[in-house]
Formats: sequence, structure tokens, C-alpha cells
Amino acid sequence: MRSLAIGATGMLAQQLNVETISNNIANSTTTGFKRQRAEFQDLLYQNMRRIGSTSSDAGTVLPSGIQVGAGVRPAAVYRINEQGNITVTDNKLDLAINGQGYFQITMPSGETAYTRAGSFQMSAEGQVVTADGFTLQPGLTIPAGTVDISVSSTGLVQAKQDGQVEPTTVGQINLAVFPNSAGLEAVGNNLFLQTPASGDPTTGNPGAAGYGRMIQGAVETSNVNIVQEITSLITAQRAYEMNSKVIRTTDEMLQTVNQMR
Repeated sequence: MRSLAIGATGMLAQQLNVETISNNIANSTTTGFKRQRAEFQDLLYQNMRRIGSTSSDAGTVLPSGIQVGAGVRPAAVYRINEQGNITVTDNKLDLAINGQGYFQITMPSGETAYTRAGSFQMSAEGQVVTADGFTLQPGLTIPAGTVDISVSSTGLVQAKQDGQVEPTTVGQINLAVFPNSAGLEAVGNNLFLQTPASGDPTTGNPGAAGYGRMIQGAVETSNVNIVQEITSLITAQRAYEMNSKVIRTTDEMLQTVNQMR
């Protein structure tokens, strides 16, 4: 009986669905997090009577036929890159992107990673770094004695030092955009890596055409909608229960067959 295997594929699919939803809920307060959605596809069908085949010598054709499905399988876990809310923190090194683009981060290996989490800090050498100490490109260094830092909406970073009237330009933050940002590989710590699916990045100043604007003293929150996720979780739970009921019903049917004399 195919229903045993079909029910098993349904339970496995809903298990992945629940795991994806659980990860969304767990990261509902993670800065710059983008929620994910599991997508599924039906498996191959067995043709017991092929649709459109000839059913008689007179040339009549089957209008529907008989196809028996084999269940479901996971197709993808898709990242939804819609804008999260902007929360004001008044921290001078907190930066939010309102629109498209990613911050570029230099990893210890020299590889470039990308992130939407703009919660930056200052290292002992005065460099602007992530919470893990990875450098924000292009390697901004805040001079000693700086009393104020300003970042314009176009990414220009200036530092005002004690005793100076005019601020000093420290550097320019650029953003990277991808043809398919959903194709980036998440590696944890709010970081993403380029893949063949994402395409090659193009960089530009914030505020330029196709790039978001920079907001200083704010961060982009997670785009997870808790109410929506809880609703999806309940739906996935019910679907899991229904697939388990299919297996129990099939087992009862097999027991009936085994008890026939």
C-alpha cells in the first residue's frame, strides 16, 4: 500500500516546515534577520491509465486517466528579503539600511561576507567592526580623541575631534547588491556568502539608484511576523497529525488483511 510511504513523506515534509518556522520564531529579535519559507513539490506519479491514451479501436481518448502520486518532497527553503522595521537606538555606530544592499565585511580569512545587521562597534585600534571583531569595509579607523561620529545617508563617515571646528572625513561606506539576494549562503552570525546562485555583487554608495539609504543611530529589526509564524506553526502541526493518521489508518487496513481467513 503506497499510503504508508506517502504519509511518511508528508510527515518528513512537515517536520522541515516546523523546523523552518521554529528558526524564524527563534530569530524574531535578531538584528537584520530575514524570515524563511519552506516550499514543497509533489513526487513522481505512476500512470495506471495514461491520460490521452487511446481507449478503443475507434480512436477514443481517455480524458483523465489514473495517476497515483508518491507523496511530497522539500524543494527549497526560500529567504524572504522584505524590509524589516527600523528601530532607533541613538548609538552612533548603529547603522540601518533602508532599501536594498548589504554591508561588506572582511572575514579573518580575507573573504568578503555580507550582512544587513548594522550593530557595529569600535575595536581597540579604532576600527569599525562587527560584534565578532570582523572589519567593516573599507576599513574605517576612527581617530583618537574623537568626540562625535556622523554617518550621512549616503554613507560618508566623518569624525569630530576635541578642539576641532570642522569634522574630518574618515571614509565612505559602500553597499553591495546582488541579482538574486535569496541565493546568498547563510553562514551564521548574521553573515552571508556569495554563491553562483546569488550572482556577482555590484557596489555603490547608499542613496544611489538601486541602493538603500543609510540611517545612523538605528538598526533594522527582524522581518518575522510572530502572529503569522504562530498561525503557520499550527497549520504545520495539523498537517503533521493528518499524515500520521494516514499511516495509522493504513496500518489498520493491513491488519484487517492479515486477519482474513
